[in-house]
Amino acid sequence: MNLRFTIIFLLSLFVIIFIFFFSQEFIKKLIPDHRFNINSTLNLVNHKNEKITKFNFVGNPSILFFGFTNCPDVCPTTLNDLSLLLDKLGDKGKNLKVYFVTLDPKRDTVDVLNDYIPYFGQQFIGVTGEEDNILNLVKNWGIYRKKNLTNKQDYLIDHTASVFLINSEGQFAGTIAYQEKSDVALEKLENLIRK
Repeated sequence: MNLRFTIIFLLSLFVIIFIFFFSQEFIKKLIPDHRFNINSTLNLVNHKNEKITKFNFVGNPSILFFGFTNCPDVCPTTLNDLSLLLDKLGDKGKNLKVYFVTLDPKRDTVDVLNDYIPYFGQQFIGVTGEEDNILNLVKNWGIYRKKNLTNKQDYLIDHTASVFLINSEGQFAGTIAYQEKSDVALEKLENLIRK
């Protein structure tokens, strides 16, 4: 009876270990996650009117944040927090780029982004383009976006406030939540850089 119990216990333990260590890689191979890939057909430009392609996101890890320049709180707070984190990383984070993708391309033109983005640092890149192209990227990344009229001519945009981390292969690698503790966010960025 003891031998039978030991064998069952060891087999169960082996199965649990197998599932724990190998299931994630196995699932990734069987069911690749296309939702968080940088779309190869990007038709967008940066705040200097240079074309943005999927190759901008390959070779070095990146940060992707969706927002708009008229945002009264979440966007400037998040961009400032990211700027402070990059300062803490120092030379370790010198190749890390922060892509701020506008959710309001009608108002956030190249010129508007070119005035706005430099306040946060040299590693920040504003991204804009035709509304259809922006909405395609927004849909691909599962970003919540809803315009809310504040009066007859003005509006704000409710949106996902998470920051997306992209590894050096251009693949989704995690998130930083809005106002996440800076030591936790810093550790996530250090892990992103090490990979």
